[in-house]
Amino acid sequence: MVKNLKKLRLEAGISQQKLAEIIGTSQQSINKYENHNVEPDISTLINLADIFGTSVDYLVGHTDIKHIIEEVYHYDLNNEESILVDEYRKLTKDEKQSINAVIKNYNIQK
Repeated sequence: MVKNLKKLRLEAGISQQKLAEIIGTSQQSINKYENHNVEPDISTLINLADIFGTSVDYLVGHTDIKHIIEEVYHYDLNNEESILVDEYRKLTKDEKQSINAVIKNYNIQK
């Protein structure tokens, strides 16, 4: 069973039939992935993760981290910077884009 597939599909408002059409399989296969001990092959898992903007690890329940896992670079941050990073990570994609635009605007004006 693909632990988080049904949750992601419902959050996206996609029916089993529609998801099946998107990935080129049957609605019955999607049902089996969600509700039975049937697992898709790795290429299908990768495709599903890409469709929902998540990782295969999240899709199969190996992690609770829903977003795509990206490379992290180490920086020595002071307390204020750490708080800003923590708060930034809580923002939506659109909110992050707004913050990035403000920062770029300030840097252009210098």
